[in-house]
Amino acid sequence: MDEIYMLTPEKIGRANNIYTVILDKAPISIEEFVAVARYHAIVEFSQEYIDRVIASRNLAARFLDENRKIYGLTTGFGENVNRIIPQDEAVELQINIIRSHATSVGKPLKEEAVRAVWLMQLLSLGKGFSGIRIETLFLIANALNVGLTPYVPGEGSVQYLAIEAQMNLVLMGEGKAWYKGRLLAANEALYEAGLKPFVPACKEGLCLTNGANSATALAALALYDCAVAVQTSDIAAAMSYEALKGNILACDPRVQSLKEHPHQAACARNIVRLLSDSGIASKYKGARVQDPLALRSIPQMHGAIKCMIQDCAKDILEEMDSCSDNPILWNAPNEECGLMGANFDGTYASGAADILCIASANLGKLLERRIDKLTNRHFSGYPAFLAENPGVDNGYMIVQYTAAGLLNEIRGLSLPSTADSIPTCGNWEDPVSMGWWASRKAWYVGKKIQYIAAIEIMTLCRAFDLEKEDACFSSATSAVHDKVRSVVPPITEDRHFGPDIEKVFSLVRSGEVIKTAEEITGTLEF
Repeated sequence: MDEIYMLTPEKIGRANNIYTVILDKAPISIEEFVAVARYHAIVEFSQEYIDRVIASRNLAARFLDENRKIYGLTTGFGENVNRIIPQDEAVELQINIIRSHATSVGKPLKEEAVRAVWLMQLLSLGKGFSGIRIETLFLIANALNVGLTPYVPGEGSVQYLAIEAQMNLVLMGEGKAWYKGRLLAANEALYEAGLKPFVPACKEGLCLTNGANSATALAALALYDCAVAVQTSDIAAAMSYEALKGNILACDPRVQSLKEHPHQAACARNIVRLLSDSGIASKYKGARVQDPLALRSIPQMHGAIKCMIQDCAKDILEEMDSCSDNPILWNAPNEECGLMGANFDGTYASGAADILCIASANLGKLLERRIDKLTNRHFSGYPAFLAENPGVDNGYMIVQYTAAGLLNEIRGLSLPSTADSIPTCGNWEDPVSMGWWASRKAWYVGKKIQYIAAIEIMTLCRAFDLEKEDACFSSATSAVHDKVRSVVPPITEDRHFGPDIEKVFSLVRSGEVIKTAEEITGTLEF
């Protein structure tokens, strides 16, 4: 597998440490993508990026002058492909596609989702095969950099059209947008941000409503979140071996050597490293013949989940580095032409998104069982639900319910969307990827699995507080416990635990749990 299309262990959870992302010839990393979408890193264009976009635009203008028959440049859209559009109506055609396609409904997308789609458009359209003006791409980049966010209803799209039309309607000064915490008419938001609305030139309306960009964008966010969740879960697994007095021999390299799965062996090595100076792990090594599967199968299950996530990373990162437009304007010397195909299809990224949901369901069922074992006095050896005064205090009883509820939601969202197809456009678009829902639900799942990971970490820290062993915890797990205790105080009695979960979730989501452990162990393997 090409390493540029793989997750890099030393970067996992570190998107918030990136402040500027330059779009160039080389692909951007998943961390750089999330840095822009979620953490408002600044977007810049290299000169090479600018030059290739300008060259492609010049080619589009030439083809228009020559009145070549090219889809969306001189013809109508979809089933109207055989209708030639007069040049004096070319601009109206582009305005109409944005206006007429802006039909998504329901609650608006979160800011990071809108920003992710815009960034994905910059990546795809900036490849230099779309014929869009560089001024239009600068307008999108400037809107990202000043924090202007279109109001985009998020429901009712099969892949991209309605979503991207709603988003880019704002660039024309129509629709609504958020700016500095206020929802404004688009023309007012643009004015306050110091930006001018544009009139789409030939082909630009099609460029801005076409491609696998929406599905890829949300799949990319989901990929990052799932990677952070499973890497955090290796750390939680090490803590579980201590809190539940597990037999670390399940991570013995001899066991892993008989399975040809490198991610499994890497997970086992991570746990051994995290527990390298643990007195508790040393004391209970071999104490039980074998543990329940929630402990004993960690290398196998975490490893399989990481394998699925890494496979998804290949498809998503390759799509991020692709031109998903149609038509493409091929500008090789003596081969200049418009090529009509289906690079807009979102099956690569959205198929990966479906798999991310299934991977997360597998991870969630393991984490939830470990949470249950910690709160179940019949197994853990701790007070019921880790309460300070069981009976009067409920402790983490309902915290486990929350994990169970989140897992149920993940399972419901794991039904593959891309297995479905409903033909559209007068049956002209007959197989449809259904990629938007596949990626949107994966984006939801990525957050939910991080919540379950946070609940496990929070529950483990409570078990650490209650531990009476003379033997010591490892340096790495102790550091994670202390990091959590810096934002969530120990329990002395029942209190409102919802805010505690949110605080630990923030530590997980920001990568702080991973960073804290890796300050002791060095980079953990993926």
